[in-house]
Amino acid sequence: MTYFFETYGCQMNTAESAALDLVCRERGWEKAPDGESADLVLLNTCSVRGTAEQRALGRLALYASLKKKRNAAGRPLVLVAAGCMAQRLGGSLMERFSVDHVMGTRSRSLFPRILEAAERGARGEAAAPLDPGEEPVFSFSSSHLEEGSFRSFIPIMHGCNNFCSYCIVPYVRGPEISRSPRDIINETNLVAEKGVREITLLGQNVNSYRWKGGDGFSSVDFPGLLRIIAGELDPRRRSPIRWVRFLSANPGDFSPETTRIMAENGIFCRHIHLPVQHGSNRILKAMNRRYTREQYLSLVSGIRRDMPGMTFSTDILVGFPGETGDDLEETLDLMNEVRFLYAYMYHYNPREGTAACNLPGRVAEDVKRERLSRVIALQKKHTSCLLESRIGFRERVLVEGISRKNADELISRTERDEMAAAPGKASLIGTFAELTLSGLAGNTFRARDLVSVE
Repeated sequence: MTYFFETYGCQMNTAESAALDLVCRERGWEKAPDGESADLVLLNTCSVRGTAEQRALGRLALYASLKKKRNAAGRPLVLVAAGCMAQRLGGSLMERFSVDHVMGTRSRSLFPRILEAAERGARGEAAAPLDPGEEPVFSFSSSHLEEGSFRSFIPIMHGCNNFCSYCIVPYVRGPEISRSPRDIINETNLVAEKGVREITLLGQNVNSYRWKGGDGFSSVDFPGLLRIIAGELDPRRRSPIRWVRFLSANPGDFSPETTRIMAENGIFCRHIHLPVQHGSNRILKAMNRRYTREQYLSLVSGIRRDMPGMTFSTDILVGFPGETGDDLEETLDLMNEVRFLYAYMYHYNPREGTAACNLPGRVAEDVKRERLSRVIALQKKHTSCLLESRIGFRERVLVEGISRKNADELISRTERDEMAAAPGKASLIGTFAELTLSGLAGNTFRARDLVSVE
């Protein structure tokens, strides 16, 4: 039996697809080169924006057509819709696109039964149909490592309790659930045994992690978990993991203790993705973000004071209902003060079921686009200036692979989340090295003198 996955959306979806991939391989399934030749196709979908859903719906329509042709030719195709859109739209996908199984974000434990049903069908045996409304208790997978990778995502919590007024995530991911520290340590050690060099701790609201006790641990908050992981990956233990990142942090939950632990332990990379969303207190309140621009700026200032050289990336949402030109100017002003290394920038689109969907004061589409273009132009300026200021520095990097633009060069990443391309031998891929940042091509450094530091 063969399978093929298409994954859309966030890093959590990527991690969860890797976990499902492992389930397939453990049952003896093989990965197909494409969806057309596979026995089972799974689309792991996203609902954060309407455009993400439209893309996934288009792919489902394509596979529904392929399934009809395959079935007529006696080569049945099993079609599975998974992830956030599957959670939101549920059984309607079965009616619209002949989807065989709908697997929402809280029913991943059903996947082995889906594979078993496909195996029975391939053998001509009857299989009890799965109830698309069945919702077992959410559970974390034991491993989320992509086969052969030297970087791994490790989910530490699932869901979100914040209910930002524009965001669909709490509705499709459910309430926050924190993973046992014991299981996090076990997965960290497991991926280390497989040669992983860098891990990224994941959560929809990663720094709201709260373990309430059990499994050999008393209550553990996010900084407490970072302390545990730092101790587990102490260089004296000779773990191959040398860098730790986390995504995505909510500014309202970022404690001084988190900053202190990161500053004391060099294993935590000097880059933080810290979504601000907007620079106007009035809009932040309407978004239900639960912090002010002053609190955000103070947080960034404190982190930079304790960890000089820290870089930041962010999310910026413009065109929120009621936004004025003055509100936009406050966002631009905040960007000028923080100077983000990069940003994910987008304009507001209503999501059915969220509080903001019914707010008055919708901003016209052409105004939203114009405001977004100003934000993008300013961010490009900041990115360029920050990267140019780094030319000439000697940096440690994790070598990620061969450059897609030049087969004679290797692409690597600094702990500040900057990309660099330099000539080097393929044997360096997956190892730490040092190089000199010598120039820029777009937002990627040109570099020289790449040498191993293993």
